[in-house]
Amino acid sequence: MTASEKTVADFWFDPQCPWAWMTSRWMLEVEKVRPVEVRWHVMSLAVLNENKLDEIPGEYREALLPGGSAWVSVRVCIAAAKKHGPEVLGALYTALGTRFHVQGLPRDRATIEAALVEAGLPVELADAGYTDAFDEELRASHQEGIDKVGQDVGTPVIAVPGADGEQVAFFGPVVTPAPKGEAAARLWDGTLLVASTPGFYEIKRTRTQGPIFD
Repeated sequence: MTASEKTVADFWFDPQCPWAWMTSRWMLEVEKVRPVEVRWHVMSLAVLNENKLDEIPGEYREALLPGGSAWVSVRVCIAAAKKHGPEVLGALYTALGTRFHVQGLPRDRATIEAALVEAGLPVELADAGYTDAFDEELRASHQEGIDKVGQDVGTPVIAVPGADGEQVAFFGPVVTPAPKGEAAARLWDGTLLVASTPGFYEIKRTRTQGPIFD
């Protein structure tokens, strides 16, 4: 099967978000069990929340402040995509997310450099995390996802084909642990089903447990 015969799912992530990480692991599983190609894009919780920092609790707010860790990792990702092509984002996201969420490593330069090495990218890309040189591209990538899904969301955002072939975007699905095998396939099939339903917007319930990193 060629890439053109696969269903494309566009996925916007911020490496900081544990829930985006869970959903991304589900999407990697979907690629194994359905003819799907995930295209990775960067969105930014720091950009999303920059005008409402007063509403954010302490430890999360600190990361979102200018120069905070939430700016660093997305800047590195967008610089990698700009210099080496968007196809490097999947491997870099996996390397970063494994360290951030599974291993619980500090979200500092040393961790980012190790992730870059694992993804086969130059460690010098870590420099981009501490400058605004790629912020225009970061904001454009972020806005592309927001334009598809609307303002009242977080990360992740996925965009999949709807009833008329045009993409429909959603926040989520938010799920833990990430489904495997046929369970992953069923959730994917359901996602396509609701995307093909005109006027469908939301299913939601209160979360009663945190992310399970297995």
